[in-house]
This record gives sequence, C-alpha cells and structure tokens, in this order.
Amino acid sequence: MSEQTTAETANEPRLVTETGLDRRIADIIEPVLVQMGFRLVRVRMSGQNGLTLQIMTERNDGTMTVEDCEEVSKAVSPVLDVEDPIDKAYHLEVSSPGIDRPMVRKSDFVRWQGHLMKCETSIMVDGRKRFRGKIVSVDEEGFRLERDQPAYGEEAVVAIPFSAISEARLILTDDLIRDALAADKKAKAARAANENFEDEDSDIE
Repeated sequence: MSEQTTAETANEPRLVTETGLDRRIADIIEPVLVQMGFRLVRVRMSGQNGLTLQIMTERNDGTMTVEDCEEVSKAVSPVLDVEDPIDKAYHLEVSSPGIDRPMVRKSDFVRWQGHLMKCETSIMVDGRKRFRGKIVSVDEEGFRLERDQPAYGEEAVVAIPFSAISEARLILTDDLIRDALAADKKAKAARAANENFEDEDSDIE
C-alpha cells in the first residue's frame, strides 16, 4: 500500500460521480463536508426502508468513526431541509466507505496498490467492460491491473484509463483487512498526536 499526504488528497476531485437527483444532492452537501474536513465518496438514493439517502464519506486522512457519522448527519440535515431536493419523506444514512470500499479518486488506487479490486468501464477496454485483479501500478492517466483469471489469449496485465471507469471497488481479502486496520490505526494516532500538540499550543497562548 502506498502513502499519500492528507494535503495531497483533501481537494482531489472524484473520478466517479453521480447523475440526476444523486448528483444534485452531492453538489449541495459536498461544500459542507469539505468545510468540515471530510471528503465525499458517494451519494445514493435507494428504496430501502421506503426511501433512504445514503451518504458515504470519510475524513481526509481516510478514517471515519461513529461520532464522525453523527457529526456529518447533524451538519447536512439542515442544509438538505433548506434546499429540499427530495420531495418525499426519507431516511438519512451516513456511513464510512468500509474496507471493501468504492474507488472514486486517483489517490484511492495509489493508496491500495497491490490489492485486489473489481471494476466496470463505460467503454470496451481490451475487449471487455468488467475486470477483476490486482492493482500493480498507477500513473496520472490510469492504472494497470493484473487479472486474477485471464481468459485464453488475454494478456495477464491490462491498462485501464481512469476516464473509462464507471464503477470500481476493493475486494475483501485478509491482506486488505490487515492493511486497512493498520492504516486506520496509524491515521487515528497521528490525528490524536496533532490534536494534543494544538492543545499544548493553546495552553501556551
């Protein structure tokens, strides 16, 4: 897994974005999230429990706690009430991306290089639109995927441009769980250390 700084990824645009009502909601809430130090991962309306608005988000360092979800929910609810993009009663559900997360930014591919993922493309790439395999390298234009089960005659490694991605997510493995938990622990420790440092500064003042 490769490391990137929070500063590098804080204002990074998403490769995969919503359409229709989901896009309108994303446009409404994203500025609120950014101001709070969070990044939007995905917005999705579903028929679950009547009608549910699912907002998937995370801190710029990749962490997300239950308290963070509550904080985001309290912040976006009044904004959605004012803008009123949904003309029916709905449930608001704020969550973290999870370990087998959607991949929506270039930094996601860099961060989880070496891990298994699956993706769909909007155009044919090397004769197909669905892929599954390990991320072996990433550059500005796209990434290279080592297929876990290449068909007869297919190259083992395929280059997929970011511009072609319609959906992508990590595949849950023991290695991914280990690395994700380690990264989460490291990020939370760094944040706690930074908060302690800021508290000491305020005491001095």
